[in-house]
Amino acid sequence: MIEINNLYKSFGDNKVLSGVNLQINKGETIAIIGKSGCGKSVLIKHIVGLLYPDSGYVKVEGQRIDELEMKELYELRKNFGFLFQGAALFDSMTVGENVALPLVESQYEFSKSEIADTIAEKLKLVGLPDAQNLKPSELSGGMKKRVGLARALVTNPTYILYDEPTTGLDPIMSDSIDNLIKELSEKIKVTSVVVTHDMYSVKNIADKVVMLHEGIIHFIGSPKELLESNDSVIIDFIKRTDISHWFKNKATEEGLEKGIY
Repeated sequence: MIEINNLYKSFGDNKVLSGVNLQINKGETIAIIGKSGCGKSVLIKHIVGLLYPDSGYVKVEGQRIDELEMKELYELRKNFGFLFQGAALFDSMTVGENVALPLVESQYEFSKSEIADTIAEKLKLVGLPDAQNLKPSELSGGMKKRVGLARALVTNPTYILYDEPTTGLDPIMSDSIDNLIKELSEKIKVTSVVVTHDMYSVKNIADKVVMLHEGIIHFIGSPKELLESNDSVIIDFIKRTDISHWFKNKATEEGLEKGIY
């Protein structure tokens, strides 16, 4: 379980997080939404100790991130996989070498056969069983995301953090990534935290949606509750995604059509 308690973070005079409280339970998929600059990526960087709070704290498996020694933090991070927005693959390496990197750089020693078997297993899991010897330059955007996800999975993490996993992808490939996130949740019971602007993905994958606004959690609930909300901040955010046909609330739908919201 991840517990975020009264988290504050500023960069100079820029207040980004102003008292965020959130609990993330094992096995659930949470989507974090909000306008650009609202603190979504800042929040997930606190979860893995890439940033430290000005006040408040993050607990993972009962351990406060800000109180851990660096060795302890490295050990805790083994529970996490991270899919970067641009996949962050190394162009000079093959797909297999990219996926294997967390094992090669680990303090534990793995045999060549163990590494090879793990690479094959994870690439098969993300639907790329024959891509091991390709270079990143030979991959489409969606394939790069899948390789990045295979690398995130290679240490068998408890949690996976996704930073805009469908950004830059066409709708079909976005659906493919969404389906993969859902499959991983069902097959290996991984806990997923997805930072996204993609409301289609939110509807498709999330058990729970968290909306950040002005440094705090403005909304937390199911995708259905989000899409039926009459809250003006929520409506202003999601109306830009052209999903007004998802609204069940007729007054809200009519308001969108008339340009009231």
